[in-house]
Amino acid sequence: MEMSLTEEKKQSNALPMVIVAGLFFILGFATWLNGSLMPYLQQILQLTPFQASLIIFSFYIAVTFTALPSATIIRKVGYKNGMALGMATMMVAGLLFIPAAKTQIFALFLFAQLVMGAGQTLLQTAVNPYVVRIGPEESAAARISIMGIMNKGAGVVAPIVFTALILSGFTDTVGTELSQNQIDDMANSLILPYLGMALFIGLLGFAVKKSPLPELEQDADDQTETKGQLKEALAHPNLAFGVIALFLYVAVEVIAGDTIGSFALALKVEKYSVMTSYTMVCMVIGYILGIALIPKFISQEAALTASAILGVVLSLGIVFADNNSFAIANGLSFILGGVQLPDPLMLLAFLGLANAIVWPAVFPLALSGLGKLTSVGSALLVMGIAGGAFGPMFWSIASGSSGTAEAAQSGYIVMLPCYLFILFYAVKGCKMKSWK
Repeated sequence: MEMSLTEEKKQSNALPMVIVAGLFFILGFATWLNGSLMPYLQQILQLTPFQASLIIFSFYIAVTFTALPSATIIRKVGYKNGMALGMATMMVAGLLFIPAAKTQIFALFLFAQLVMGAGQTLLQTAVNPYVVRIGPEESAAARISIMGIMNKGAGVVAPIVFTALILSGFTDTVGTELSQNQIDDMANSLILPYLGMALFIGLLGFAVKKSPLPELEQDADDQTETKGQLKEALAHPNLAFGVIALFLYVAVEVIAGDTIGSFALALKVEKYSVMTSYTMVCMVIGYILGIALIPKFISQEAALTASAILGVVLSLGIVFADNNSFAIANGLSFILGGVQLPDPLMLLAFLGLANAIVWPAVFPLALSGLGKLTSVGSALLVMGIAGGAFGPMFWSIASGSSGTAEAAQSGYIVMLPCYLFILFYAVKGCKMKSWK
């Protein structure tokens, strides 16, 4: 018989935190591979910027259709079994990349991404409440920040692994027209890495199923139908505005993390597939600052306000900076090892600092006061991840179809209204407990 969460808390929260941290690493690794995969497939399949954005769209749009069903599944099978099912779905998605790579059919890649997104949604819906409810509410942002370090740390590793295993033999293809043999070789290089990832995720899912991870206790009222709870949950403005804030946040987070490779490709940067790592390094730094400062020195609301303001400033800087200037990279040459990257590209990576605190701050602020509605509220917030589907798409539309670096740069203006709404949520929206 499994111990309840209350009983386990009296002994130690260490083991659950370790297990959950591992799951966040897996989530991050699979998610931030998209930043390398998007420009890589753009090369292989000769996609337009808009078509390339569909690679990200198909991954994140799955959240829209599966977030609420995920909450229902979790109430029926439990949080731990929900995690295992989510990883089983992700394993299937990894295996789908094999026929996609063999046939080079764009629609198969999109379907594989859709299935991966569905698995991620189920896992996210199950694992996030663990982090919020495993300790005091006022320190939830710090715990989520720890998980964020694992998630974004995986985002640092994933593009490097992708580049080493897949792109290392094809760096001389940037800016050239590919032959069919080169296209075949580049597509086939995806097979073994995705097979290995699928098998690893499947084994981890089985291990979680058999692990001593405690089951979260659910109130009897939590067994009611999700549909009947939606209206009650959305009667809390801090939740409703929080869903919008997370939707817009994930949109800008994915723009910063996943389009940076395509922007680098347009700028003819040779190792474009590793650029996501730069954004993720900045996010890890931001998470570490969050752990150190929240709530001891700064409140969740104040940290969120500072993040939104920094996002506004950097967004304007990206749009108006000179593509031919390397001042920032030169100033950081002792860290970058002399790598020459244009200023707008560096500013885009710096958005990781602005983005790091947003999810850890918004999630507990939005769930505050929900009580028995926590599972439905969590599912609604996870639906905000669908913003990742639309962010790159809006960026590609704003960039136009020319594919030039200048057009891609101007498209980043779409981030400005997103950060302005996040600023509103930090200043007022999170404090609203009633619509009256």
